[in-house]
Amino acid sequence: MVGVRRPAPPFPTGLFRGSRPLKRWRYVAIFSEELMACVALVQVGPMSQSFWALHQRSTGGGLRERTRLLRRRSAVRLDEGRMRLDDDGVRLDLLLEETPGIEAVCAHGRAEVWTRKQAGVAAHGTISLDGEPAREIEALAVIDDTAGHHARHTEWWWTAGVGESPDGVALAWNLVAGVNDPETGSERAVWVAGEPAEVPPVTFAADLSRISCGDGSELRFLAEAERSRSENLVIVRSEYRAPFGTFSGTLPG
Repeated sequence: MVGVRRPAPPFPTGLFRGSRPLKRWRYVAIFSEELMACVALVQVGPMSQSFWALHQRSTGGGLRERTRLLRRRSAVRLDEGRMRLDDDGVRLDLLLEETPGIEAVCAHGRAEVWTRKQAGVAAHGTISLDGEPAREIEALAVIDDTAGHHARHTEWWWTAGVGESPDGVALAWNLVAGVNDPETGSERAVWVAGEPAEVPPVTFAADLSRISCGDGSELRFLAEAERSRSENLVIVRSEYRAPFGTFSGTLPG
């Protein structure tokens, strides 16, 4: 495993800045021909939650998911270099070969948001479903570490994924609109053979069917499954859609 220490935001991360609660999360998603999955730990002010979703592509098993507003620590653990899930019959234990990734600090409202993104990260370990014997799994991951006192109303569009070019070069991407997206110094990046580079701003179709860039590139998206959730927790209200699927087309840059 590559030894990379998780960095910290370059500004104070108290639970509140004025009336704005700290929003902080670590999100890991893995992708393979067999399955796609995401696992996250989220903090909003004094509250915390965890969620996960698993899409079994090879068996047509559909989407399994769980959100816990009161975290059960044994259910989800996201340590440096490791992802563990043990909840509702799903057991995943993966080592993550983390890299330095890319970092950005961007203004948002009257405060700032820090983020570090990694993509195309090698992930390997075991999976067990519903008490079956554990089996080996190899996948590629994207990792999102974010912290900041976001503006009261925050809306953003985001995609991250992995793949390869027609000639077999490893590709990965992290594209966003609505947060951390200035013309330069953004979190937008495309990795080619493991090397990241910032790319121009992008726009997302309202139905999430495509992502377009001013350089003429376009990614087309075909959804296979979707995790969605609506919450009203008094100090925070959210609407969330997260489809899993496949992309074709051309990456920005």
